Amino acid sequence: MTFGEKVRAARIAAGYSQRQLADLAGISLRTVQNYESGQRLPKQRESYILLSKTLNIPSQVLLDDNAEFVLKAQETFGSRAAADANRLVQEVSVLYSGGELNEEDMDAMMRAIQDAYWIAKERNRKYVPKKFRAADGSGEKGGKP
Repeated sequence: MTFGEKVRAARIAAGYSQRQLADLAGISLRTVQNYESGQRLPKQRESYILLSKTLNIPSQVLLDDNAEFVLKAQETFGSRAAADANRLVQEVSVLYSGGELNEEDMDAMMRAIQDAYWIAKERNRKYVPKKFRAADGSGEKGGKP
């Protein structure tokens, strides 16, 4: 189940309209619509926590592997990397739409693609903005992914 599907299911279970969820969470209606349609993921970890509190569900329910991947890219390499990671997740998700892979194979494929992403980022670390580089020169802020 995608992040958007989880938000929608939790919203409906809580008995909220999209407008009510937006008002209660202090976000725009368009943001809720984008989340539910799968067009966007929250950019900050705090957004997941805010939504989970508003919907009265554990934050880990909303924070799946794909969301963790995008957030880690944001924290490690900045907003451009997060946008790239999000686009990668969305494009790979399109591959799943045919429904020919089982859930376990889809997860393995996504992990392999994410691993390839981190390897590419490591190889290109000299292009990482200085503010996202660790003091040890590893190119990663806050440790290894």
